[in-house]
Parts: sequence; structure tokens; C-alpha cells
Amino acid sequence: MMRSGRVSEGDVVLLLDSVLGLVLVGLWVFCLVDVVTTDSSLCRNLPKVGWVVVVLLFSVLGSLAWLVAGRPQRGADLPYRGSTGGAFPEYERPGRFVGHDTESDEDFLRRCRERAEEQRRRYREDRGGA
Repeated sequence: MMRSGRVSEGDVVLLLDSVLGLVLVGLWVFCLVDVVTTDSSLCRNLPKVGWVVVVLLFSVLGSLAWLVAGRPQRGADLPYRGSTGGAFPEYERPGRFVGHDTESDEDFLRRCRERAEEQRRRYREDRGGA
């Protein structure tokens, strides 16, 4: 490797290639472990199995894709203080409105149906008249 105490250009390139290779293997292993240990409900853009396949098949590009597009965003699972980290934290939000009066619920649904029927009637009239 070293001849007469001098480092050749080839030795430096070999060393840099080795270091880069180790960094890329470390990135790949980190991302693979991260995908496997991430909760399925927190994976973005693909199901968890899809991310495992992508990271396994496309080591460097798959790892970068996981970090950019698949890994849960920091704090995304805890949108407010006091969340238990469930898959649907909006249902746990303090002060969330839950209807307790069945009559008002039925009235609301009746008004929605009437409005939808009126919109359908107007659409049929406009389509028939045009």
C-alpha cells in the first residue's frame, strides 16, 4: 500500500471508497431497522411491507426514499399534549364535540337529505333544460 513512506492517489481513493461504502451500508441497515420497527399506521405514502421491499431492493435510493417520503414526520403522532399516541388521535382531543341529543342529530340528517335532494332536482332540471 505505502511505498517509501508516500501515500499514492490510488490509496486515498481506495480509503474514501471504503469509508463511503461503510456509510452507505450503515444508512441501509438503519433505514431497514427503522422501517421494521415503525408502527404500520405511521408509515407515509406506502404500506409498511411496501417500504420494506423498497428499502431491501433499492438499498441507497430506497433508504433515501424512506427518509424523505415514508418515515413518520417528527411529532406527527402527537398532535397535542396529552395524546396517547393512538392511530387516530383526533378522537382523543380534549373538548371534542360529541352529539348527545338524538333529536338534533336526526334533524341535522333530515336537513342534509333535503338539501341533497334539492341539489339533485336542480341538477336534473339544468341538465334537462340545456
